[in-house]
Amino acid sequence: MPSTAEEFNKSRLRSSNITVVISIALVLFITGLIGLLLINAENYSNDIKKMLVVNAFFDDSMEVKDSIAQQKIEAEAFQQIKTLPFVNQATYITRQMAADEAKKGMNIDSKGLFNELIFPSSVEVSLKPEYLAPEKINGVISQLKTIKGVRDVKNNSEMSAGIYKNLDTILKWMLAFSVLFLILTIVIINNSIRLKIFSKRFILKTMQLVGAKKSFIMKPFIKDAIILGIVSSLLSLALLFGLWYYVSSQLNMTMIQEPAKITYLIATILGLGLLISMLSTYAAINRYLKSSVDDLYYS
Repeated sequence: MPSTAEEFNKSRLRSSNITVVISIALVLFITGLIGLLLINAENYSNDIKKMLVVNAFFDDSMEVKDSIAQQKIEAEAFQQIKTLPFVNQATYITRQMAADEAKKGMNIDSKGLFNELIFPSSVEVSLKPEYLAPEKINGVISQLKTIKGVRDVKNNSEMSAGIYKNLDTILKWMLAFSVLFLILTIVIINNSIRLKIFSKRFILKTMQLVGAKKSFIMKPFIKDAIILGIVSSLLSLALLFGLWYYVSSQLNMTMIQEPAKITYLIATILGLGLLISMLSTYAAINRYLKSSVDDLYYS
């Protein structure tokens, strides 16, 4: 228990700083957690979108004597398809591969199921995420149909449109929730800083009344705000990546899938901790300096 007034004030200041650091760190931790979820949700969304494919079927009415020429046409068409701007990945499927896939899908292992290779060869095209919007798929199909040798192009438009719409809706709601929580973050950190400054409002006013300049009064508090912001940010990042490492190891996931985005997230958390702490400190001190002595009792 503190034995002198000076020790009591130091103990109270230490307790106040710890409370502010923990409050800011927890809020930044949750903000960072939402950021990580958004980054990974976008990655998983793109992975799911890549599973949506368009199939370009080649002409299957060729005669045996034309098979070599047809194979050449298909090879040239396949190379052309791979160079198109909307193609993420293209896979050439021969007649035999199509027949084997059909047997596998029917769960039948009978070589006599098909007397002939009745399925045409084709190219399975995985589209880039930005070309999966329903209004762009029709353009993709039209462009594929213009390639020599391609007889027909098929895709499950209804399923593609439904998945695209649902994934984008989820991401938009997550983004809206993140913006809302960012506003709450600013409010909570601001209130924590204001409570810390509130206990020193009479000291601030006394310094002003004896002639201290505003910059002189502000300097030590801004310095404390910078230290608190850095400590809070580092603590929140340690908690965030400690939790993420544990979850990743349990689920056998790659911890950092997007280094550039993770770096941006770290910079954002550090920036938020510093900027909000400094601005809140400045605003709180400025408010008390502008108040009259009588108003300080009712602030």
